[in-house]
Amino acid sequence: MQTKYFVQLVALSALWGSTFMLTRLAVPTLGHNLAAGMRMVMATLVLGTIMRVARQPWPWAHWREMFLLGALAVAGPHFFYAWSSLELPAAYGSLLSVTAVLFGAFISAYMKEEALTPLKTAGCLLGFGGAALVVQLGPVSPTPLLVLSALGCVAGAALSGISTPFLKRATTRLEPLAITAGMHAAGALLLLPGALYDLPKAHFTLSAVACVVVMGTMTSGMAYWMYMRIMRHVPPVAALSSTFLITGFGVLFSIIFLGEATGPGLYAGGTLIVLASMMVMGFNPLRRRAA
Repeated sequence: MQTKYFVQLVALSALWGSTFMLTRLAVPTLGHNLAAGMRMVMATLVLGTIMRVARQPWPWAHWREMFLLGALAVAGPHFFYAWSSLELPAAYGSLLSVTAVLFGAFISAYMKEEALTPLKTAGCLLGFGGAALVVQLGPVSPTPLLVLSALGCVAGAALSGISTPFLKRATTRLEPLAITAGMHAAGALLLLPGALYDLPKAHFTLSAVACVVVMGTMTSGMAYWMYMRIMRHVPPVAALSSTFLITGFGVLFSIIFLGEATGPGLYAGGTLIVLASMMVMGFNPLRRRAA
């Protein structure tokens, strides 16, 4: 994979790494349904404005595909991540999101989008090991609600991973901007009933609304558009392997802004995460020099 796409994925990972912290701040006052729904609406408005300026048509003819992508790639994961954040620390959410790579790797192999080579498999396992070293939060009481929240986070990661080959196929027929706008609009409609249910109980604090605005405009709208543009040029698992980097950034932001503690494994784990990402992406900075 070209170096420029690796650099873009690193920048994208920094944006997405902040979502666990921002979700953790917004959900307690807004409610998980409303926070996820507002995020989808904000992303749709931003992307719709860009489409209008760029004079790109909405993909109305592909509405079934947009609803499938909306459910798998954005609405489902954001719902589960928001719900689980009520109990899970942000760093735990970052760690569990790494499982998206495994789900994505296996579904991509099943759909024959790319082969699951031993190197990629080893990279996935190394990424889990690195994430485990990064997140040293100490003992957490395994209450039934905490375990259920962890399973919910994994469910969100699974949907995100499963969506990857479908997104890759969509980029061969549609423009990245149209795909991103269409699936976020579909995601907003899917999350609307839950958002309306949470609305009477929500407390609209300035910090919570600001977090949702940042997530909707930047980490959903602009970041996902960037992700879909990268998706055109790299294999599905290579694009999804940015999840390893997201974990590192997510933990770092949790330490800085939320005061969540980690142990000395942060630096060693971060090194393993970068190495794992390179393995799964097939990124080799010496290849061009050797050639």
